[in-house]
Amino acid sequence: MNAQRSSGRGEDLARSGMDEPGSEHLLHGEPIGAGFAIGPAFVVGEDPSLEPEVRVSRLTREQEHARFSEAVERSIGQLKKLQNRIARLPEETQVEIGPMLEVYQRMLGPSRLQNSVVSRLDDGMTAEAAVYEATAELADLMLASRDERQLVGEDAAAAERRAGEFREIGRRVIRNLMRESFLSLSNMPDGAILVAHTLRPADAALIDPARVAAVVTEDGGSTGHTAIMLRALGVPAVLAVEGLLDHVTDGATLVVDGYSGSITVGPSSRTTRQARRQVAAYAQERQELGRMRRLSSRMASGEKISLQANLELPAELPLIAQSGAAGIGLLRTEFLFINAETLPDEATQYDIYAAIVSTMGSDPTTIRVLDWGGEKQGEALIRAGIVGRDSINPALGVRGIRLLLEHPDLLETQFAAILRAAAKGPVRVLLPMVTVASEIVAAREIYERVARRLKRKGIETGESLPPLGVMVETPAAALTAGHLAQYADFLAIGSNDLTMYTLAADRASSEVLALYNPLHPAVLRMIGEVLSAAFLERCPVSVCGEIAGNPRLIPLLIGLGCRSFSMSASMVPRVKQIVRNISYNDCRLLARRVLAETDIREIGRLLDGFQHG
Repeated sequence: MNAQRSSGRGEDLARSGMDEPGSEHLLHGEPIGAGFAIGPAFVVGEDPSLEPEVRVSRLTREQEHARFSEAVERSIGQLKKLQNRIARLPEETQVEIGPMLEVYQRMLGPSRLQNSVVSRLDDGMTAEAAVYEATAELADLMLASRDERQLVGEDAAAAERRAGEFREIGRRVIRNLMRESFLSLSNMPDGAILVAHTLRPADAALIDPARVAAVVTEDGGSTGHTAIMLRALGVPAVLAVEGLLDHVTDGATLVVDGYSGSITVGPSSRTTRQARRQVAAYAQERQELGRMRRLSSRMASGEKISLQANLELPAELPLIAQSGAAGIGLLRTEFLFINAETLPDEATQYDIYAAIVSTMGSDPTTIRVLDWGGEKQGEALIRAGIVGRDSINPALGVRGIRLLLEHPDLLETQFAAILRAAAKGPVRVLLPMVTVASEIVAAREIYERVARRLKRKGIETGESLPPLGVMVETPAAALTAGHLAQYADFLAIGSNDLTMYTLAADRASSEVLALYNPLHPAVLRMIGEVLSAAFLERCPVSVCGEIAGNPRLIPLLIGLGCRSFSMSASMVPRVKQIVRNISYNDCRLLARRVLAETDIREIGRLLDGFQHG
């Protein structure tokens, strides 16, 4: 991001009649950080291109090596200064941003990136060209793997973040080679709205949420590091606003709606008054949700509902503690494999699992073993020969438990690390993409064999063997849930995949996105059947995935029989607020009415009517 702000105060929209009724302009983008804000725009210009014009060096190889080494040292120093600056931010934000800065520092040390740059320097390239080509090549490899394996959802996002990391560190080194300046927010007035073409993760680390009212950018999306950091900062934010800089000039009055993703430029007096009411209501709502952390998740009619949090990265742990969640309902372990060049060994996995379990104390941690498959990618798995670099592994192929049973050593290593971590606190183990009972039987044989081996060696694993459960993510698993429950200790409904497989619609595909709807009667009836079957078998069951954190759907899911939910940590207080204000009988009545419907629109109206009734 260029440190120079764009000119245009003389063209200030707020002083050019845009505040008059009917002259306001509405823009739309991707909502990232919930909340409302109103204030003047503080516009920063677009980054100049850092693609080097000169590629063949006129200096000696030794001189170019020295230039590169100096730029790397300067970059590492800057990243350390950034780490010191974020110390003034809330603890949970520090833990979110800190690991990202550490990743950047590791990339600047001995790594594939450095080896690739050095090789190009030896071929006579300038340091700028070598860094540019090396980081671009590594980023392109990440995205090519995403496309080859048809990655979607979280896994596509992980590949895109990894590509972004390479580009970001390349930008930083090239800037230092070219002596280009970085973003400065020292001139930004308190209460202003930061407007930019692109906000880099390292730039986001400079944001003080006490001074910045909101962030709006023309580029970006919900899955990148910048989005994650903005959510951690608690700043209302909207990214990917098409034509943003064509319509917003420096100092223009903006209204930002972080819930819908709308930006009002030059709001009318009426819109301004409404926005101020929304800002005040949002502040009050945040205070009320903050109090939810200490309250129980018991329904108004007395029934206890368990609200747990999903965990994708260890850095999210402070957010879980802040949310008041009653444990981790789904710890995704893919992060250990996706960004690794070699397979994580037992000791590496144990250290991470043990730290998480210890942090959770007496609250349970449910650890899902590696769910690699159609939408997953990992360099370590390729290098180990577990998957082919050029093979396509679609959603209907070898994924989840199928892959693990084909490579039992991989599963044994992970089981061993998890069982050792169970000595630090309550743990449950979850098997992904199970479709037949024989898969549970085979996995349990490995599980118990590993437990016996650890016991013979005198390695502490906890007082008892942690429960072994299965994900219900396909129609096959949903329709035979009662049978699976006879072999599993608990069930977890993965609503995202269950919806996709039931409706044959990938939510990542724009062509069929309209068909992907968890309110489809077939999806809801399957969820209801799983909950009923689990109840008859006296098998605990939870719901995870997007619907578990959707306040609109919580009354329906409770009415269908769900008593345990796992969701994004940020949604726990809001869902708890819903739970505490509804009664079980009303939820049961709602569920009966919904299951009698075949029209998705009518189902939506019933849910909305319940919410506002």
